[in-house]
Amino acid sequence: MDDSRTAAAAPDPILTLGAVALRDRLAAGEVSAVSVVRACLAQIANREPEIQAWAWLDGDHALQQAERLDALRKSGRPIGPLHGLPVGVKDIIDTADMPTANGAALDEGRQPQEDSFVVERLKSAGAVIMGKTVTTELAYMHPGKTRNPHDTAHTPGGSSQGSAAAVAAAMVPLAVGTQTAGSIIRPAAFCGVTGFKPTFGSIPRRGVLAQAPSLDTVGVFARGPQDAALLADSLYGYDAADTATRPIPMPRLLRTAQGNPPAPPVFAMIRPPGWDDADPDLHAAFDELAETLGERAFTFTLPAPFDGAETARSRIQLAEMARCLHAYANEAPDRLGPETRTAIERGNTILARDYLSALDWREVLYSGLEQIFERCNAILCPAAPGPAPRDLSTTGDPVFNGLWTFCGTPSVTLPLLTAQNGLPMGVQLVGPRGEDARLMRTATWLFDWIGA
Repeated sequence: MDDSRTAAAAPDPILTLGAVALRDRLAAGEVSAVSVVRACLAQIANREPEIQAWAWLDGDHALQQAERLDALRKSGRPIGPLHGLPVGVKDIIDTADMPTANGAALDEGRQPQEDSFVVERLKSAGAVIMGKTVTTELAYMHPGKTRNPHDTAHTPGGSSQGSAAAVAAAMVPLAVGTQTAGSIIRPAAFCGVTGFKPTFGSIPRRGVLAQAPSLDTVGVFARGPQDAALLADSLYGYDAADTATRPIPMPRLLRTAQGNPPAPPVFAMIRPPGWDDADPDLHAAFDELAETLGERAFTFTLPAPFDGAETARSRIQLAEMARCLHAYANEAPDRLGPETRTAIERGNTILARDYLSALDWREVLYSGLEQIFERCNAILCPAAPGPAPRDLSTTGDPVFNGLWTFCGTPSVTLPLLTAQNGLPMGVQLVGPRGEDARLMRTATWLFDWIGA
């Protein structure tokens, strides 16, 4: 066995419950918020030295929140939908009572004056803000300190690496992250948990570091799709400060995910650009998955224009990074990692006509996806090119994620596959814009059917 694979002590049994089941026990008073937080802190003490998922953590602060929530429940007053559930928050999301350093040396010790929209919602829903999880530098590709809980010699992915690893190691049942290319789906796949990226504009980004506003999307991590739906339900909304959001009815993700689909779902299995270079283990696993699904799946080849999607998405990201992160590069470029510095430099060279042309491709490509969605409930494809690379200097390749971020479609990865080396591999499902609830119902069906 690899020396980096240490035998971790089993977590408290309460932490083996999914977030929905744990919520129900908390609401019924069968367990207290304090006992759950104490179990999380014990698990963190056990595994954090090797995994390093946390950028900021104060156990006393977490316990104080839990004590207030327990007193609220005992008073008979209404409790929130996330009552007592500990949640990790990516360290690019502002918290008024905790530092938010954005994974950047220049922001070390930075203390926001106000909570982000996301944190406001978490608090109003009764969640315990457990602490801030590690992000890559400025949510780009310069790795943070976090390691993969399944094998600490392997990357946990990026940029929401701390959130994915904390959930995978049972430090918290839920966590929040963001995605601009593949920063939710990829680390979730590498760490063997569920990651959910909603339709673009579903969760307001006020108080979240802006890297590339045309792409930046807030999402969540959990053990399974219904647990992810529970958390996301409390975060969807409209905020006038975020022009990507709209005042539309909330989708009721969990209620829909808990229902039975009217008929067994049909999947369009695609091999997106980059498939030929993927790990042989992934190829074999998807062949087996196709055989298992049988008539519930059909194969589909994306038209040639999709081959240029990643180039267009990357051009948008780099150009907007150059604008949004200009102050970091201008003030102290020598304090940025090489990946971040190079990205900003490349963004500075992109011409306006090329940037605007790249933006035009979003709707062109989505119109092509709509034709696929007419024939299936969800697109099914890999979440990453294989298991997590054995290389802590990289966060892995987002090649199978950027298309869906670019087109603004909801996507979810499920921990359903295993490579020959024992590391997890993710299955990614993609749905039409605005059909997030139906996508989570389809994901629940596949998770229960394949994962059972």
